[in-house]
Amino acid sequence: MISILPAADRPAGASRTIRFEGGAHGTPISFFSVDAGDGQGPPLHTHPYAETWIVKRGRALVVAGDATFEVGRDDIGVVPANTPHKFTAIGPERLEMVCIHAAGTMVQENLE
Repeated sequence: MISILPAADRPAGASRTIRFEGGAHGTPISFFSVDAGDGQGPPLHTHPYAETWIVKRGRALVVAGDATFEVGRDDIGVVPANTPHKFTAIGPERLEMVCIHAAGTMVQENLE
């Protein structure tokens, strides 16, 4: 079965970020399509599976485990399962990135 989710059918919200959980659509992959302004990003958290990021525009400051680094356009990052991590958009351009979760349903434990 092919599953299409037209943009017009998604509920409107204050955030520009799109959340997609694949399990309801027959796929074991979920993602956030992030669109964040300067200073925005999730709190420090973990997942029981790996997460892969693809930066499409802008820059982010990433904390993953004991490492802190910047990512920018076309950079790809992989955070192993159970590794505490977060990112913060560092402008001036909006951060656009896809955060791919290796799970049909997202599981996140916030640490801060």
